[in-house]
Amino acid sequence: MKLRLVPVLLTSLLSVALMFGGWFLYRQFAIQEPLQKIVNSYQGVNKSHISINRNEVSLKLDLQPGTKLRDLVQYISTEGESVIGGRSIKLDLEQHSSEELDEIWDQAMFSVAEAMESRKYTLIPAKLDQLKEQYEGITATTEIDDNNVYVSLTNGKESKFIILPRQPENMGVWNNA
Repeated sequence: MKLRLVPVLLTSLLSVALMFGGWFLYRQFAIQEPLQKIVNSYQGVNKSHISINRNEVSLKLDLQPGTKLRDLVQYISTEGESVIGGRSIKLDLEQHSSEELDEIWDQAMFSVAEAMESRKYTLIPAKLDQLKEQYEGITATTEIDDNNVYVSLTNGKESKFIILPRQPENMGVWNNA
């Protein structure tokens, strides 16, 4: 029996196209789109871009000033558990900072790094409260969960969000600013 080259190649190409097309459609409509709806439904999220790979869900977020980061992460983890599965969540936050907020963070950075290194997390809000007394109209919020310490600085219009990992080998206070 002699195989004809053109029908075999066409069948192979069609099979590959259906397989990868189906995989892409599944990933887009069964995984990424539901997670996109969950993230965008949270109050305080302006825009989001989601990238999902085998081990990690990367969320690039544009947030409104005053958004509670810990609550957002907990909401995404809870509501999106069926989509996220065992993947880790990585947040990349778009900063809408000002010189004043950057200056406050620069002044607090050494104390925050020291508190993170010594695992004395209660020193972080104390230092930020001390600094915000020097600046009028600044709000500093510090939250903590099992994985991260979340710091938010805002003046009502602009905001600076910092996520500090609680794992010492991953810590990089200055890299997340």
